Amino acid sequence: MKTMQWRVRHLLCFLLMFFFLGIYFLSTSPQVSVPSRIPHISLDRIKSAFRTTEIPKILHPPTAPAVVRPTDPPYIGDKYAQEDSFPQRVCQDSIRQRVAGTIFGPKFLDRIPVLQWQKHFSPEEYHRLQKYPGSHGWGEVDYQILGAALSLLNTTANGLMFDDWESRANGSSCIRCAVVGNGGILRGSKMGREIDQHHYVFRTNAAVIRGFEEDVGSRTSIYTFSANTMRNSILTTANYEGPPQSEETRYVFIPDHDRDYLLLKAAVTHTPVEKGRERGEKASKYFGPNVTARKLKMYHPDFIRYLRNRYLRSPILKTSFRDWFRPSTGAVMLLAALHTCDQVSAYGFLTPDYQKYSNHYYDRTFQTVQFFSNHDYRMELKLWQELHQNKLIRLYMRQRTPGT
Repeated sequence: MKTMQWRVRHLLCFLLMFFFLGIYFLSTSPQVSVPSRIPHISLDRIKSAFRTTEIPKILHPPTAPAVVRPTDPPYIGDKYAQEDSFPQRVCQDSIRQRVAGTIFGPKFLDRIPVLQWQKHFSPEEYHRLQKYPGSHGWGEVDYQILGAALSLLNTTANGLMFDDWESRANGSSCIRCAVVGNGGILRGSKMGREIDQHHYVFRTNAAVIRGFEEDVGSRTSIYTFSANTMRNSILTTANYEGPPQSEETRYVFIPDHDRDYLLLKAAVTHTPVEKGRERGEKASKYFGPNVTARKLKMYHPDFIRYLRNRYLRSPILKTSFRDWFRPSTGAVMLLAALHTCDQVSAYGFLTPDYQKYSNHYYDRTFQTVQFFSNHDYRMELKLWQELHQNKLIRLYMRQRTPGT
C-alpha cells in the first residue's frame, strides 16, 4: 500500500511540475502568431532543457518587413477596357514614341478606349461600368437610354477622333493638333494664324471666335463639351450662341448624365429631345440642321476615369465632393489630344502667371480666374507644366519657365 501511495505522490508531483512549467512558459514567451510550420527541436535539446530547467525557445524563421501599399477604394477602379486595334501611323516624332522615356511612361495606356460607340455596349459592360457615377461610368445612366444612343454610333468613324485623316493628310505622317482653351492669356497673343495652321484645332465650351480670330484662329475641328457645360456657356457668355458649325467640325460629348445620351440621340435622329432639361428641344440649334452620326462622338467613361486616376487624382476625391469631381472639360480635351495626336500645341491654358490675365480672352472687363470645387485647376496647372517640360506638349506661355 505504501508503495502505491509513494507512486501516486510522485505522479502528482510530476504533473504539478509540468503544470508550473507550462504557466512559466506562457508568462515569459512573446505574443506571436502561430507559425504555419514549427521548426524541429532535437530530443537532446529537450533533455538538456529539463536538466538545466531552461525552457527551449522555438526559433521562427526570419520574415521580411511588411510592405505597406496604398489600397485604392472601390470607386477608383483603375482597370479599363482595351482597344483591340488602333490607327497605325509612322510618325517618328509622335507622343506615343516619346512618352515611354518620361515620367508619364508608367501612367500612359496606349490602348485605352478614348471614344465609346456601339461595339462597347453590352450587358456585361453595363454591369461593370455601373459601379462608377457621373462621367466615370454608367452608374447614373438608364440601360435603355444608353443602348438607344450608342446603337446610333455604329460606324468606325464614331470610334476615331480623326475619321477624315486620309483625306487631309496631304503627305504628312504626323497629326499636328492645336488645343485651344479659353484663358485670358490669349487676348492680344496674335496666335490665330499659327493655330489655324495645324491639321486639327480643338476647342471647348464658350469658344467665341468672331472678333477674336487674330488671337485664337477661326477653325474648329474637334469641339468638346457636355450638355451641361455647353448650356451654361450659352447662358453666361455674351455673344455666344452655341458650338461652332462648319463642315470639318466634329462634336465630342463628355457624358456626365442621361441628358448627354438623350441629346446625342436627338441630334442623330433629327427629333426633339425626349425628356429631361432639354425636353422638346431640337438638337439642330446646337449642331446645325445637317449634322450626321459621323460628326458626333462620345468619350468613353473608362477614359475619363483613367484621366482622373492617373493624371489628376485630386485630394478632392477624399471629400464629400468626390462624386462631383472630374477633370475639367478643357483638361479632358487636352489629354484626349495627347492620346490621339502625334504632336500637340496648347493655347489658352493656365500658366503660373495666370493672375495677370482675365478669366477668359473674350471677357469685356477683367475677371479674376475662378476655381470650382468639382475641378482641381491647380493640379491641372502643374500637369500642363510637367507635360511641357517633358516635351510631350508645347504650352503657349508669355512668361517662360526655366529650361523651356
